[in-house]
Amino acid sequence: PGMADGEVFTSPESEKNFNFTSEERIYKWWESQGYFRPCFERGNQPFVISMPPPNVTGSLHMGHAMFVTLEDIIVRYNRMKGCPTLWLPGTDHAGIATQLVVERMLAAEGIKRSDLSREEFLKRVWEWKEKYGGTITYQMKMLGASCDWTRERFTLDAQLSRAVIEAFIRLHDKGLIYQGSYMVNWSPNLQTAVSDLEVEYSEEPGFLYHIKYRVAGGSRSDFLTIATTRPETLFGDTAIAVNPSDERYAKYIGKMAIVPMTFGRHVPIISDKCVDKDFGTGVLKISPGHDHNDYLLARKLGLPILNIMNKDGTLNDVAGIYCGLDRFDARQKLWLELESTGLAVKKEPYTLRVPRSQRGGEIIEPLVSKQWFVTMEPLAEKALKAVEKGELTIIPERFEK
Repeated sequence: PGMADGEVFTSPESEKNFNFTSEERIYKWWESQGYFRPCFERGNQPFVISMPPPNVTGSLHMGHAMFVTLEDIIVRYNRMKGCPTLWLPGTDHAGIATQLVVERMLAAEGIKRSDLSREEFLKRVWEWKEKYGGTITYQMKMLGASCDWTRERFTLDAQLSRAVIEAFIRLHDKGLIYQGSYMVNWSPNLQTAVSDLEVEYSEEPGFLYHIKYRVAGGSRSDFLTIATTRPETLFGDTAIAVNPSDERYAKYIGKMAIVPMTFGRHVPIISDKCVDKDFGTGVLKISPGHDHNDYLLARKLGLPILNIMNKDGTLNDVAGIYCGLDRFDARQKLWLELESTGLAVKKEPYTLRVPRSQRGGEIIEPLVSKQWFVTMEPLAEKALKAVEKGELTIIPERFEK
């Protein structure tokens, strides 16, 4: 493009020795001559790369420099072979990551996201994009990325939003997208579910709380002691479990336990071999709405699931008089009242494995929530067949497995 057949290529004058100050001038000349735009008139098989869009959350890092370098080599090689070549550039709004940085910017102004309408918040995201998206584009140009910048896209562009809706509807019509209530990693501050990959675990000092659960119909000496790091979840208990071979509790299996501070709510005492006799007291409280392992156990045993928490991390009306309290405030208040009623056994220091959001650093709450999911089996099957038939090549080969 920009050159007639037989015309000799002539670049702007450059110095004998390398001088980085010439780079911007040469790059602007390349771009002004249209050398980065594909010329489809040549009729050859086109070569196209879609850029993995950098997140609009700041500046580029060394990982971006690496992919720009490698893709630019491939693109220029195909362009020099005479192929109509397109390297399609774009930037990504990065969802949660950008929401977080924009919220921090608003907080500096004394504004909460909840104070703004959706349209007002999106306007702020666009303002952020104009500031940092421009920086990222400029940096990629300084790296020499030979993209067709006339086609640059941002993931909040109207046409890309329409493409997302179109893809969603097509997958839904094929029965590949469905809605269901499942256990997710919930971020109360960001008000969204985050993937397992975005949850980081850290060892932090905490406490193990030992609490009495009286056996219904028994004497004052008939009780089970459970050990938990999150006593506030007891409002979501739907069963108490012991190991069937644990002789200490065999006589209580099949009876009912009274959940503390719930005005006498009863739950069954059951047995399951998954209960570790040697951990804590050997008695497991099952709160299926707020623990991944309890959730799986409840689904296996057919136990009901109780949700005690609002999406902002406060307790809901299932928690009775604790409704509206923040989860951590409720923990402290509950323990004080358990002590005053004689149901608190002891509180001992314990090293916790705390799940924190990779994005915002807050403690993640396991929560059963209605979300959209994609059925992966039929999609994965097609990809596997493509690899087996050699239609898709994975390099290095060891990653085929």
